[in-house]
Amino acid sequence: MEVKLKLAGDTLVVRLRGELDHHAVNGLRSKIDTKLPQVKNILFNFNEVGFMDSSGLGLVLGRYKIVSEKGGKVVACSLSPGVNRVFELSGLQSKIPLYSTEREALNSV
Repeated sequence: MEVKLKLAGDTLVVRLRGELDHHAVNGLRSKIDTKLPQVKNILFNFNEVGFMDSSGLGLVLGRYKIVSEKGGKVVACSLSPGVNRVFELSGLQSKIPLYSTEREALNSV
């Protein structure tokens, strides 16, 4: 799993590449969490993620809880069919708005 973090105003853009599974989550969680004091919102870009398991779901949901408690938003974009299916089955799309592109997602926060 590769991750690129970028600040866009008060939003942390998290661009993911690879498989978001239990092997990737621990390191990824700490990288994201070190940036949380500096931001209000998080945008997860899943453009290059082909697979996500429950560990990845837990990562996203955990960041959602932290950011929501600060009054921020978590949004996601560019979901592959497999990642979209995980969002649908878990009901996560009811908490985290989904967008087609990163630009649309950034404009929503």
